Amino acid sequence: MRLDFEQYRMVKEALHERANLLEIAPHLSGPLPIMLPVYKWWQLPYYWVGIKLYDLVAGSQCLKSSYVLSKSRALELFPMLQKDRLVGAIVYYDGQHNDARMNLAIALTAARYGAATANYTEVVHLLKKTDPKSGKERVCGARCRDVLTGQEFDVKAKCVINATGPFTDSVRKMDDQEVSNICQPSAGVHIVMPGYYSPDNMGLLDPATSDGRVIFFLPWEKMTIAGTTDTPTEVTPHPIPTEEDINFILTEVRNYLSCDVEVRRGDVLAAWSGIRPLVTDPSSKDTQSISRNHVVAVSDSGLVTIAGGKWTTYRSMAQDTIDAAIQAHNLKAGPCKTVGLLLQGAKDWSPTLYIRLVQDYGLESEVAQHLASTYGDKAFEVAKIAQVTGKRWPIVGKRLVSEFPYIEAEITYGVKEYACTAVDMISRRTRLAFLNVQAADEALPRIIAIMGKELHWSEQKKKEELESAKKFLYYEMGYKAKSEQLTDSSEITLIPSDIDRYEKRFHMFDKEKKGFITILDVQSVLESISIQIDENTLHEILNEVDLNKNGQVELNEFLQLMSAIQKGYVSGSRLAVLMKTAEENLRERVVIPVDRSGGGL
Repeated sequence: MRLDFEQYRMVKEALHERANLLEIAPHLSGPLPIMLPVYKWWQLPYYWVGIKLYDLVAGSQCLKSSYVLSKSRALELFPMLQKDRLVGAIVYYDGQHNDARMNLAIALTAARYGAATANYTEVVHLLKKTDPKSGKERVCGARCRDVLTGQEFDVKAKCVINATGPFTDSVRKMDDQEVSNICQPSAGVHIVMPGYYSPDNMGLLDPATSDGRVIFFLPWEKMTIAGTTDTPTEVTPHPIPTEEDINFILTEVRNYLSCDVEVRRGDVLAAWSGIRPLVTDPSSKDTQSISRNHVVAVSDSGLVTIAGGKWTTYRSMAQDTIDAAIQAHNLKAGPCKTVGLLLQGAKDWSPTLYIRLVQDYGLESEVAQHLASTYGDKAFEVAKIAQVTGKRWPIVGKRLVSEFPYIEAEITYGVKEYACTAVDMISRRTRLAFLNVQAADEALPRIIAIMGKELHWSEQKKKEELESAKKFLYYEMGYKAKSEQLTDSSEITLIPSDIDRYEKRFHMFDKEKKGFITILDVQSVLESISIQIDENTLHEILNEVDLNKNGQVELNEFLQLMSAIQKGYVSGSRLAVLMKTAEENLRERVVIPVDRSGGGL
């Protein structure tokens, strides 16, 4: 009964904090319906009772009441769903928020109320002094280092709080080298796929996958996010997603989507790994069991540690931590005021704010909606510095990349919000790196040019930022795993008739039978069918397939590409689409005695 009551308290607290989050940052958070597909009749009442209890615990803070769907209605709302054996579904409501922007809004709000904030600062060691009354050493500050400049400085404090997530134990050991670890880090991999894999406003949750882990499948930023894995890991500042984890998520997704939807490895646009700081309670009798809630601990020297917990309950975690600090250090403070305290951007935000941005500044509707939902009432500050496009419409707001609503003015504004690196911009100010690594890579030169002007970077600094950001995309955001789907050792598994078809397509460009094609070959064919593509873009297109990087695409490389496309390892290849389009245009200029097939690439 004690464990049941503890679980009840934890859920009750989370639901209270969720309601508060929706109130204090309505532009960054909102309700999302999530579907639990049911494939066995007995599961329908089982899940329904559980979800209704969830609604009951939420009480007046319930977002919307959960409900049961028939098979036909479930397929109507989620047409991509696997229909075989489906008996129905249950829909419940949970919260979804912009985590990166929420983190920044909290820091900016704290600064507005007088907090001193420092970006890219790390603790070298803790400062201690001897308490004259007890004779014991007490923590009295920290030696810090500016990561960007290397400069070190001391910060003195009556109380030091260790709120460092997965790095909790490294700071605790600065206080006491003999202390045992309480953090048990777990890696969770997420992948992003095109938006057509899920409805615009309905998520999917599988509470029991093939190995017992929970998998979710949610609409996010007009894309689809799927995850997560749960694997013990070492603490690192640069976690890397593995191909094994990516394929596990894809396999589970295939189990729940219709066979009409081909789930392709090539549709993974980005992948990343995050570290969950699961903790054990050092004051518990069972020091090996994972705490389901957050843990606040005060060391003998006065170091206050907050660990565990989750995003939803960040505010109550902070309140419990400050309460512990006040008690341990006899600090003077009034009652907590953060319940209902609006975060940066929330004060004058409304769901129709984006319309004013369109009308007052001439922004595209999609861009205006993005700015309003990201910056709240601060969106006007971004719009004011947006550049004129020179077009009839939109009047202002030059996009960084055509398919995403991020504009150049956000880079200028991001520098004012403490952004220091290109990685900050592509991952934490915009979400390009998390949505499409190739799009992020394409946007980097322009992002670095704008930041360089704002921060007075030298040419060498710009080069270093470009290399660092490309390395981040390659290793941490799944570009490496994506690029390895097509290598110079990729196997060609095409049947003879397909090989013959693709060789003929290739030789339409390689008219001299050299065995390879160059930019000039492609330009020549495109000009003959009145298609104009600039040389730099053509170079990028060929470079995606030029596996040995010799400036040309050989026949074997082209066949490897087409084989990878057929197997679903690669999708969206610009060269494959370009060559197929050119072939069809050339064929239309001659009499064809039989109907052409509408087949694939």
